[in-house]
Amino acid sequence: MKQLPAIIISSLLSSLLAIALYRYWEAPKTLIIRETVPASYTSLESKMPMPVSIQSGNATKTAKSYPADFRGAAQMSRPAVVNISTFYEEPLGFWGGKRSISSGSGVIISPDGYIVTNHHVIEGGESFEVSLNNTGNYKARLVGADPSTDIALLQLQTNRQFPFISFGNSDSVQIGEWVLAVGNPFNLESTVTAGIVSAKGRSIDILEGAYKIESFIQTDAVVNPGNSGGALVNTNGELIGINTAIVTRSGRYEGYSFAVPANLVSKVVEDLKNFGTVQRAILGIRISDYTENKTEEENLSTKTGVRIEEVFSNSAADDGGLKKGDIIIQLNENRVYSIPELQEYVALFRPGDSLYVSFIRDGKPQSVIVQLKDLNNNQTAKLETVKKNNLGVSLRTLSENELQRLSISGGVMITNIETGSLIAETNMDPGFIVTTVIDLGGSPQKERGRIKQYKIIDEEDLLEALKSIGTGKVLLEGIYESYPGDWGYTFELK
Repeated sequence: MKQLPAIIISSLLSSLLAIALYRYWEAPKTLIIRETVPASYTSLESKMPMPVSIQSGNATKTAKSYPADFRGAAQMSRPAVVNISTFYEEPLGFWGGKRSISSGSGVIISPDGYIVTNHHVIEGGESFEVSLNNTGNYKARLVGADPSTDIALLQLQTNRQFPFISFGNSDSVQIGEWVLAVGNPFNLESTVTAGIVSAKGRSIDILEGAYKIESFIQTDAVVNPGNSGGALVNTNGELIGINTAIVTRSGRYEGYSFAVPANLVSKVVEDLKNFGTVQRAILGIRISDYTENKTEEENLSTKTGVRIEEVFSNSAADDGGLKKGDIIIQLNENRVYSIPELQEYVALFRPGDSLYVSFIRDGKPQSVIVQLKDLNNNQTAKLETVKKNNLGVSLRTLSENELQRLSISGGVMITNIETGSLIAETNMDPGFIVTTVIDLGGSPQKERGRIKQYKIIDEEDLLEALKSIGTGKVLLEGIYESYPGDWGYTFELK
């Protein structure tokens, strides 16, 4: 018994030592969480409170006057932030299926009931129910979605008028500016938190696809699970962003939340309403960030910008005379410092629009006017969707330069996928390059015990292969330029 105190003390010391060693050696883990409810953010520099002059001796200082509270902005925005319940079938093998529900937030942006939210809030959904702030539940239809920006558009299926939030100008949002995050998580009615804009043009690599656009507004407004798709608003109650994700090491909010800028959201929404899909304009270049170290090495007259690593044949950049090695420093009147900023700005335009590009070549400033094209190198804001076999995709044969870069003999790129189509059910991302079509069943070849394979060189090959197969299971094999390895997607032709 005399040894009992010594044993207890020894055990405690051993436990403390083990905990200390664990914390020393265990590296912190960073998680990126896409919230289940959206949040909105707004800000417009021209509508910020007017500066107040402060006399101090002979000097005059200027300071911005902020409201003592945020009641006005909260009262304007809360009625327009809703909860979205997404219903879908979850297969259970031979026992059939059951109804499952996911939940998130959304923002009413017009009196006729259009709602913007995140794509990941409604992804895979078959039906949608929207709960307004203390005013009942409504069915909604999916107008369209854009995975590359994580934005989706719903419309309430009723003729009544709704409260809504007006878009602000996210380009005018300033770092350090006050904002409110408004969400409607888990049907708890609208919740409001306040913070400031921490950064702009952030890329956190959470979206997928060859043409993803990440140029988030970063804030420290508290955003917790259930707030994806909610509103970020300024002190005037204007929408400046749609909350999409937080970065955390603990799984809880830690001061880093990210929103899609309102200007980009507005353009995506307009496209989804008018065309059913986003009219994506591209320059047709492969780029990298230009750093100050390279500036010192090459003695150029700019410290930051975006370097052109490759110009694709017949692209908008090719037609405009841009070349490999050019450093893009400005688009129209907007200074370009990084890839996310360039991608966000170009994404505001449609095929056929003109863009004034300023760049550095051989140490000298130059400029050109470029007429933008789409992923198929067309200059019209019209997306021709392949209706054959109800695939619901748009196709483009690869150029010679692309084939050489990818070291393949042929291929067809899937440039767009319609929501609710056969291909959409496979979880394929735009940018997938089909190199082989395999008939897995339903054709005479399969019935004779042979699986027919079709080598795909161009768009005609792909359509002919699908026509020959007719019905049954089909496997599309191919690659992504941005992801290593071979990929395959199976669906059934009907």
